[in-house]
Amino acid sequence: MAKQNLLTTKEAAEILGVHQSRIYALIDSQRLPATRFGKSWIIQETDLKLVADRKTGRPKKDEKTGMK
Repeated sequence: MAKQNLLTTKEAAEILGVHQSRIYALIDSQRLPATRFGKSWIIQETDLKLVADRKTGRPKKDEKTGMK
């Protein structure tokens, strides 16, 4: 049986180079699988590859409509 490396949201944020609130947003949007453990979230280190190639920043607005 392979050992699973479990991470906190803080650890995941440090690895990905983002703020912890971004990790919560990825969990809420179901792009990053996580398991609730009490009041905390636990993330498998291997699941970070699912969001490692994500686009950074906000989507650009359409100049004609002003919408994203």
